[in-house]
Amino acid sequence: MIFQKPNPFPLSVRRHLELPLREHGVRRREVLEQKIETALRDVGLWDEVRDRLDSQALALSGGQQQRLCIARALVLEPSVLLMDEPCSALDPISSAVVEELIGRLRGRYTVVIVTHNLAQARRIANYAAFFWMNERVGRLIEFGRCQPLFDTPAHPLTAAYVSGLRG
Repeated sequence: MIFQKPNPFPLSVRRHLELPLREHGVRRREVLEQKIETALRDVGLWDEVRDRLDSQALALSGGQQQRLCIARALVLEPSVLLMDEPCSALDPISSAVVEELIGRLRGRYTVVIVTHNLAQARRIANYAAFFWMNERVGRLIEFGRCQPLFDTPAHPLTAAYVSGLRG
């Protein structure tokens, strides 16, 4: 799970990524190091932090922290990544970097993103689902390929939301 606001642990970059591996039984140093390097390379952080692996994760920029949190999820080799507004707390440059990263990751993982950012959803999603809450009950209104859902929505609530009339 990747949250809206980066949430690195108050540990070094290395320990930040070792912790989930150790919790899942990985103990051999060479395996730990290989998995850490792979995850950091996957998120484009390796070249930025390889000389600072023992520095505090909290000293990284916001965008770097978010990529580190994505690496923390990747280090366990999940089949699905769930992201809750992964760019909402980031500046535009960091958002673009994370969006590009998501684009690369979706070739290897199922990536589910919760977002209110319709422009971002159009840029990075293959499929979209529109949910609507009524009387404290959420309902799936429409699901389908992203472009048709945005361009020719089948449901009036979806049409009103994507056009800016509702929501």
